[in-house]
Amino acid sequence: MKSSTLEDLPPSAVRIQPRGDSILTEPSSEFVQTPAIQDITQRALAYLEVGYAVHFAGPAGIGKTTLAFHVASRLGRPVTLIHGDDEFGSSDLVGRDAGFRRSKMVDNFIHSVVKTQEEMQSLWVDNRLTTACQDGLTLIYDEFNRSRPEANNALLSILSERILNLPRLGGTSEGYLEVHPEFHAIFTSNPEEYAGTHKTQDALMDRLITLRLDHHDRETEVRITMAKSKIARRDAEVIVDIVRELRSVGVNNHRPTIRACIAIARVMARRCGHARRDDAILRWVCRDVLNTDTAKVTRAGESVMPQKVDEVIEKVCGRSAAVRGAAGVSCK
Repeated sequence: MKSSTLEDLPPSAVRIQPRGDSILTEPSSEFVQTPAIQDITQRALAYLEVGYAVHFAGPAGIGKTTLAFHVASRLGRPVTLIHGDDEFGSSDLVGRDAGFRRSKMVDNFIHSVVKTQEEMQSLWVDNRLTTACQDGLTLIYDEFNRSRPEANNALLSILSERILNLPRLGGTSEGYLEVHPEFHAIFTSNPEEYAGTHKTQDALMDRLITLRLDHHDRETEVRITMAKSKIARRDAEVIVDIVRELRSVGVNNHRPTIRACIAIARVMARRCGHARRDDAILRWVCRDVLNTDTAKVTRAGESVMPQKVDEVIEKVCGRSAAVRGAAGVSCK
């Protein structure tokens, strides 16, 4: 029997494209749409629809991610979500090598001749950014400045030339990927945060339309608090006013946010409390939620927040009771 061996073929790349890692968002019936929210939504959509990436920048706790999902739902495309991480490298966004696959074929069609052929293939697995670019998904990159700048370099050609470079596939026809026309990108960041964040490269910021957000107006916060807790409006108004009053205390990036309003309101609603100065539930829940070291205001080494919380409760509840009394509404 004769035996012959064909030369090994040069290594080729096999690209693996995961599926099912995206979600289709729909507008939520609980999402509060005041004129201020509608305005920022329409502005964001105006940029996204003509191909620009949008960047929501603002302090923690004001609902940047929630707003990003709401805007994404208006685009009508599936969403893929990435959270910024200091451990990220480019491969965590674009893709990575997943080893090799070796195959061997033995041809014994002619019984007296055996032919063997071996092929080596490198395996490449797409990550979420590549999948989003190929399938036309909406990318939400939450707190993107928590990733190191070099990890985000792949975004530069995506957002400008609409081309994704897959460097490890450079020897194949898939070394460059043309970005799907329905691909959109929404970024969020907290520019006031200093822990675990990085300064973003100017080249990337130049490709983003940055919409700066701040704490919502009073009416928006009242309606969000009501929607998230099912508490009565007059109680929501007092809770929101207490939190807003305390924002004048402390360091800017540690001031209480709408999250504090929601937390207080949910406990009050659960315990059937009412936002009055004589309500014990209001007192202890406000002290617990708002009396934190994050305000960073001390006197003689002791936090002044317990005192400030009590003062603000007295002030806001007294004002609210006076308004209700003048309107002929019982405070009980």
